[in-house]
Amino acid sequence: MTRTTRALLVVLLLAVLSGLGYYLVQNLHPQTRTLELGPAPEARANPYLAAERYLRGRGLSVNSVRSLEGLDQMPSKGHTLVLLGSRNSITPGQNRQLMSWVEQGGSLIVTAEHLWDDKTGKSGDPLLDPLGVRQYLSKDLDKAPGIGTDGDKGQTQDAEGADTDAAPPAETDDPTRASADDAYPDLTKLYLDNEQAPAYFGFDTEYHLFDSKNLAYAWANSHDTTHLLQLQQGEGLITVLTDNWIWQNDKLDEYDNAWLLWYLTQDSAVTLVYRADSDSLLSLLLRNYPQALLAGALLLALVLWRVSLRQGPLQPVPSRARRQLVEHLRASADFLLRQRGHAALLQGLQRDILRRARQRQPGFERLPIAEQWQHLGRMTRLPVGAISQAMRPHPKQRMSAADFTRQVAHLQTLRNAL
Repeated sequence: MTRTTRALLVVLLLAVLSGLGYYLVQNLHPQTRTLELGPAPEARANPYLAAERYLRGRGLSVNSVRSLEGLDQMPSKGHTLVLLGSRNSITPGQNRQLMSWVEQGGSLIVTAEHLWDDKTGKSGDPLLDPLGVRQYLSKDLDKAPGIGTDGDKGQTQDAEGADTDAAPPAETDDPTRASADDAYPDLTKLYLDNEQAPAYFGFDTEYHLFDSKNLAYAWANSHDTTHLLQLQQGEGLITVLTDNWIWQNDKLDEYDNAWLLWYLTQDSAVTLVYRADSDSLLSLLLRNYPQALLAGALLLALVLWRVSLRQGPLQPVPSRARRQLVEHLRASADFLLRQRGHAALLQGLQRDILRRARQRQPGFERLPIAEQWQHLGRMTRLPVGAISQAMRPHPKQRMSAADFTRQVAHLQTLRNAL
């Protein structure tokens, strides 16, 4: 290839690269894309994680627990307990404990979980039935006796006269302040003093709360149904909701849902109960029968100690008179065989033979090995080959039983002949 051809190829390559670069500059534009990976594992595991962090962000002390264990040690005054989990497994004793906790000044936020049955005269909710709080389906309000279609009429507001150390009560939905044409009939509205516009919440309008004993002094309604009731119990406060889904991660930022959670828990320490399970059997036993458990543990320890004793008579100690010298020699030889192997036993016999030879002929140890074997042959009248085979060093690897026995026989014959 000539120099001119190479120059043309270089110019052509530069032109192609320049054209490609110009095309890329004109047609490629940087873009920023956001990939939605969904909620974090913590949010998927806890549907109320956003509510918990929201309250902490408002400066409240928030604690989350998985059960009602330890309620008897929780202070009442200045404390709000929010039951977010199902209460189906709560025992009657725990319900009484909850009511006692509220009467001592605690604030309890609870969700109505069962519908009222007019035939049986109860809903099966041991916490709300004694308070007269009933839950109906909105579509069944016309069939329910004594209930109108526009909320709990006849209830009177007594928020200003209430004296409680718990969270501030919700104000009633004043029909005189609401517009005749409700622009948001499906939203629950809460009117506050000195406020012209209400707060809006996204409660499920399929449910309605009815205060059959007229104990509620504050409530919040949508167009036709009531979704929040507040009742004073002793020195404390009970807030009943139709649902607490408005505080889950995906609904907390809608309307004023987050504000309602703060409003009901402000100026108090908050405990969120994710699972209102009944006490375990072990916790009930420890709480009510600690002495019986201690006695059972001691009894079990005694039984195990008794069972672990040796069964039957003890073996008598062997008499020392029965032991013979042969047994000791055999035991010593077995010990040396296990610890040092065959070579050590053979070397012991060889040293014994050399010691006897030195006794019969002084200066024997200074002779060369070959002359020592010749002298041993003259003293024992054995062939020199047999003596060399018996007196030569043996390898450290383990010998077979037959070879070891044969070698010991040669050495014993040689020693006996001296």
